[in-house]
Amino acid sequence: MKIVFMGTPDFAVPILEALHEKYEIVLVISQPNKLKKKGQWLDTPVAATAKRLGLPLYQPEKVGADVEYIRSFQGDVLVTAAFGQYIPSKVLALFKKTMNVHGSLLPKYRGGAPIQRSIMNGDTKTGITIIEMAKKLDAGIMYAKRECPILESDTSSTMFEKLSKMGRDLLLEVIEDIYTGKLTGEVQNEDEVTYAPNLTPEEEIIDFNRPAKDIVHQIMGLSLEPGATIVFKDIKLKVFQAKVVEDT
Repeated sequence: MKIVFMGTPDFAVPILEALHEKYEIVLVISQPNKLKKKGQWLDTPVAATAKRLGLPLYQPEKVGADVEYIRSFQGDVLVTAAFGQYIPSKVLALFKKTMNVHGSLLPKYRGGAPIQRSIMNGDTKTGITIIEMAKKLDAGIMYAKRECPILESDTSSTMFEKLSKMGRDLLLEVIEDIYTGKLTGEVQNEDEVTYAPNLTPEEEIIDFNRPAKDIVHQIMGLSLEPGATIVFKDIKLKVFQAKVVEDT
């Protein structure tokens, strides 16, 4: 089984490392580097991992720009985890099987910020779903699911770490059965679909007219990145931890 892996942030790193230990990774695709420090571009976490493991790395502005280049690696399976770009059908068609590690219990929270929004909405559980890649956003066949509780102490950072490891373990359990066709999966119920669009700067601002529990959920869901913000006159303060206390 030859795997092409697509991912960008820390969430995807344990998944890439585990696949590398067991399978042949013929190509790693990550978003272009977008952060600078002291004049130097910083590698995305996945790009840095690919270099450390000695794996071929491709960082296109648009992943569909050079389909023939991706085809040349002759991958059998495409695995994605928090890649962050739309993957066109002409790329998906290159592979016998496609799999995405998604950080929610689909069909709930399709989109780019499922972990943050589950906490911001006050949910008590979330999880991982392994799905087939489809043209429609996160709408593919569901191969496997695993639940994870959200504790009061959890932030988006702690949940990212938990779900990354859970996604790694679940993918390794089912990847062979998906590849051979033994695991056929199930179609998502469109009547139960909700969405988790990417966060906006406006959602970072704390509105103290809202109930305390809602503000706590906002703060924990945005911690540590990008962080909830208190705006006072011309001062901005980032808040990363909070809890509800009784008003005396």
